[in-house]
This record gives sequence, structure tokens and C-alpha cells, in this order.
Amino acid sequence: MTTLSFGGRLVGDGQPSLVIAEAGINHQGDAGIARQLIDVAATAGADVVKFQKRSIQRILTAEGLAMPYDHRNSFGRTYGEHKRALELDQPAYELLKTYAAQQGLLFMASAWDEESVDFLERLGVVAHKAASADLTNLPLLDYMARTGKPLILSTGMSTLEEIDEAVATVRAHHDQIVLLQCTSTYPSEFSQINLRVMGQYRERYGLLVGYSGHEKGIAIPPAAVALGACVIERHFTLDRTMKGGDHAASLEPTGLSKMVRDIRALEEALGDGRKRIYDAELPIRRKLAKSVVSAVDLPAGVVLTRAMLTTKGPGTGIPAGRLQALVGRRTRRFVPADTVLQEDDLAG
Repeated sequence: MTTLSFGGRLVGDGQPSLVIAEAGINHQGDAGIARQLIDVAATAGADVVKFQKRSIQRILTAEGLAMPYDHRNSFGRTYGEHKRALELDQPAYELLKTYAAQQGLLFMASAWDEESVDFLERLGVVAHKAASADLTNLPLLDYMARTGKPLILSTGMSTLEEIDEAVATVRAHHDQIVLLQCTSTYPSEFSQINLRVMGQYRERYGLLVGYSGHEKGIAIPPAAVALGACVIERHFTLDRTMKGGDHAASLEPTGLSKMVRDIRALEEALGDGRKRIYDAELPIRRKLAKSVVSAVDLPAGVVLTRAMLTTKGPGTGIPAGRLQALVGRRTRRFVPADTVLQEDDLAG
């Protein structure tokens, strides 16, 4: 498969990479902050703003919900209270999706359970995304795939065999899959990012590939695009010092803008692979390239020898590469020493 459509936005071969600005839960459960994050994503030039949707009671047991969560980034006394505090309700999501569209952004969210998939379907998302944590949750992947919409799979903390199973599960319904190389550490060390895995994914599955990153800085996403990533997902925040577990591994607004800028510059610089001389190069070529030049005075009618010729700039005459082909030809007129030779200086 060479291209997919995300709400009319083509993704894949020959298309600009789809840049997903991952807000996640960096809104801290506040729709106002979420709206600010949408503004940041739009200003940066991202294509998609993405959040995370969970039905807390569906993803944790009673024991997990009641687990004490005494942590500097906690929003509640228990893990359940913490997670619930970071959720947005349906009216908020509806308003945010509308606002994102007004800012020219597609709206997505990672669903962590089937109830959340249904929620997002009612909301009208153009595609689904499964987090690395759910790559082995085959029932959830099957449920997502049954929607018939493109499915992005993050592959952090997974084995190749587990990815095989995930891909096969989705392929039972459709082939609209993008596999994202991902390392589930926050922040990720450069030595653990392993961008070349994307090439293995392309060979093994014949699918579109991309990159989801949590590393420091903005150097890696453009490199991923150079290696064939057609989707880039990157966490971002209003301020890395904000309370919450994801902020420290996220880009701030300026960083997100620079990342998108560099990705687009890289895409433009990759070109079409066909070598050519650009019009802008021609004046430089004329000034710096070399021509065949007379090393001595050349009488009219003289037969040229190698010793009579040299190469010098500017490149406004017979190209230097043709020097040897001129040996044995006869001059048409007198040519002073140190003159750039032109074709009409020589007889046929």
C-alpha cells in the first residue's frame, strides 16, 4: 500500500509526512488548557492534534483503581482518582474537535478500551491509534479494525512476534495500517531509538511506517522522515515544568514549531531524485566552471596540440572536459594566448 487517506489528507509515498502533535493528557483534565494546546499545534504547522481517551473503569481492576498514588505528579490520592482527573468529558471533546477543525487540524485520540473506541466513533475521528501499551491487546485491536478506519500502531516495548500478531489481527479486516517505531522510555536515549527498524517493518509487512518519539530535542523526527517515515508523532506541552508525568519528555511550543519547520525543510530538500542543473546554479557555473583556454598564441590555421591548450575559468567557452577532443583540430582565426576558446574559433 502506497497511500492512505486520513479524512482526505493523503499519507504515504510522495506525500508530505503527517505530523501528529500529541497533546495526550498534558491538558491536566482542563479543557481550557486543551484548547491552548490546539492553538500551539496549529501555530506550529502540525496536521493533527491528538489526545488520549480512557474509560478508567474499563482499563483497571478495582484493586488497580484503589492503589495509592503518592507521587509529585499525582492528581489524586489513588491511581484511579489520578486517572479520572486527567479525563475530559464528551461535551469537552466535541468542542475541542470543532475548535481543532476551525484551526485547520485533524482531530484524533488514542483509545485505550472498546468503550472509548465507541466514543471516538460517535465523535467522528478520521482514524484510530493504538498505544504501545495495547499492541498486545488483540481484542482491542480487532475492535478498532472493525471500524474500517486507518489504524496507527505504536510498537514500543514489543517483540517482532507480537507485532506479527497485531498486524495479522488488523489485516483480518483491512490493510490500512501505519506502524510507528517507538521506544517506551521517557525521555528516550538516542542509542535506544533505532530508526532503522522502520526499514525492517517495510520489508516484513509492506506497510507504511512512521516514528513516535519521546527523546530530547528535535533532531530525530526529520531523520526519521529521511529514512521513510510518513507519520511523525511527538508529545508537546505548554511548559515542561508543569505537573504531570508526560511533560518532561514533551516539546514546548517553540520546539514543536522548529520540529515541523525542519521536517518540511527536509522533505523539500529530499527532492525527486532526478539530477539536474538548477537555473540558480547557472551564473555560478559560468563564473566557477573551467573552459578550454589557449596556452599560447594560436595562428590561424594551426593544428592544435595538447601543449597549446590549458583549462581556466570562467566557464563561458568550450567545457574543459572536451580539451582532448580538440587536439588535432584546426583554428579558424588567430587566437591570442590566454583566451577562452569558443566553438566558432575552430574549423570543423
